[in-house]
Parts: sequence; structure tokens; C-alpha cells
Amino acid sequence: MPEPQRSANNQTAVEIENLVKRFGDFVAVDKLNLAVRTGEVFGFLGPNGAGKSTTIRMLCGLLTPSAGRATVAGFDVGREPERVRQNIGYMSQKFSLYGDLTVMENLRLFAGLYSVPRAVLAERMAWALEKSNLKGHENRLTRTLSGGWKQRLALGCAVLHRPPIVFLDEPTSGVDPVARRQFWDLIHQMASEGVTVFVTTHYMEEAEYCNRLALIFRGKMVALGTPSELKQNSMDGELLLVECEDLGTAVDALRVQPAVLDAAVFGNALHLVVADAAAVMLQVRETLTSKNITVGKIEKIRPTLEDVFVSLTTTQRIAEGKI
Repeated sequence: MPEPQRSANNQTAVEIENLVKRFGDFVAVDKLNLAVRTGEVFGFLGPNGAGKSTTIRMLCGLLTPSAGRATVAGFDVGREPERVRQNIGYMSQKFSLYGDLTVMENLRLFAGLYSVPRAVLAERMAWALEKSNLKGHENRLTRTLSGGWKQRLALGCAVLHRPPIVFLDEPTSGVDPVARRQFWDLIHQMASEGVTVFVTTHYMEEAEYCNRLALIFRGKMVALGTPSELKQNSMDGELLLVECEDLGTAVDALRVQPAVLDAAVFGNALHLVVADAAAVMLQVRETLTSKNITVGKIEKIRPTLEDVFVSLTTTQRIAEGKI
């Protein structure tokens, strides 16, 4: 049976100080520093290969840090990995349940792995079924479930032992938008009950559901804050939306303009980062018209998280001499 939880200091569930993970000469996580509060939904946002999953595995006691330190629920991930694992729930990005077992059999198996006491086993399994909205499907083979139901079952298995901290690694990858939203409803319900949820994602719209976000790129944290803070404070300049024809030619023509700090295609329009939106609108229109490109609407807009991320990673690549 799991040992009693050690209290985290100052209501901090996760603390990370100069955390590093190397694989040979490759630095997967590079001097990461952050703290996650109890009951917070904290998001790790970044592209595949950014170091998100490697960080999660260190925090779960599955990988040993190369340098630095981290504590989870008050336990050191390097020195006390077993105690860390007793006090967390972990859901990997690859579906890890057994397809030839029923829903109830998977729950019973994970209850044993998590040392759920026999006296509360029935109550915990009923609770997990309710949490995952799988009541009435107890006897279905897991392989027959839809992707969204499988993910909810995996979450139910991960929290059977009522852990204070849950790590979810790309939990909605490959799940349709409706199932993804339902899954996030479950996440926020857990957080409202005091559970700390640490989740990785590369879906920009999904990141909006987090209380705070760390933007990760090439193993480094490039920004930290609430979604609103990141959108308001993390871009150098203002954002213009430009609707025009021949987006490829247009973006090439605008990128070489001194007044344009960055330009990218977003859907069927362009997003331009400029120092002063009002001052360059006419110049942008004249530049495109001179290239015989038909121009529609040009207006200043508020940046999305995707805009912020593109801007920050571009700045990082420039600083590293990669552009």
C-alpha cells in the first residue's frame, strides 16, 4: 500500500530547478525551471521532439535527470522515484491498456498495480467508471471502444488510487474534437477537486484550457504564463491580418520589407508581425499591389497562441544562429 503523502511546501505540487536530460551529446531538456501549484492545470506546449515527454518521464520517476533537481509531491525524482510513483497518476501518449480485457478487467488490473486496498476497491472502481463516463460499458472489450472512450478509460485507470498529481502526456492525440473537449471537462473537474494536472500538448486550441502554460522549444522554455498573458506580452510588435491572393508570393515579398518583423501564412491569409500596425498598413498594400497581387482586408488583430509560439521560436532560432 502506498506510503502517506509528503506535503509539498507552500502549496507547490511540482518544483523544477535547472533540470537537464542528456542522451549522449543530445540535450533533450536544457536547464528547465518552473513551479506548479496545487490544483493547477499546467500545460506544456510545444512541437514533437521539444522535450515535453522527456520532462514528464523524469517527473514521474521513469528517467533519471542528468543534472538539476525536481520534486513531485515533496519527493525528489532522482533520489525517491518509487515514492514519486506512489503519489502520481500517469497516462502516456500511447494507449497503454489491454485490448483483450474488458473495461472492468482493466480497472481491476490497474487497481492491483496501484495497490488500491481491497476494502475500498469496489468504491474506487465505481468512482473511476463514473469519472470516465463508462457506466453501462463495464463488460465491453477495450479494443471495441472508440478512441475517446479509450482515453477516458485510461484516465480512470490512472487515477484509481486517488493521486494528488496526475501527468497526462499528449492525452488527446488522435481523438476527435468532441471527445477532446469531453476529456478536458474531466480534467477540469479533477482540478476543481484539488488534483494537480500536468499535461503536455501540441494542440494550440487545447492549450487555452490550461491555467498556465510553459512554451517549450528544443528543450528550452521560451515563455511561461497564462494563455492571456502570453498573448498580450510575449510578442515583440503588433499583428496584422492580410487577406490577399497568391499567399506564397505575398509572404516572400513582405518578409524582405524592413517594417515587417515576421510574416507567415495562416489558413487563407497572412499574419505579419510589425512594430506599428497603423503605420505600415498602406506600405503593405502598396508592396503587394506592386507585385500584381490582389489585396482584400488588412487589419490589426489580437495574436493567438500559435502566433505567439511562432514568434518566440523564430526569435530563438535567430538567437541560436539557425536562421
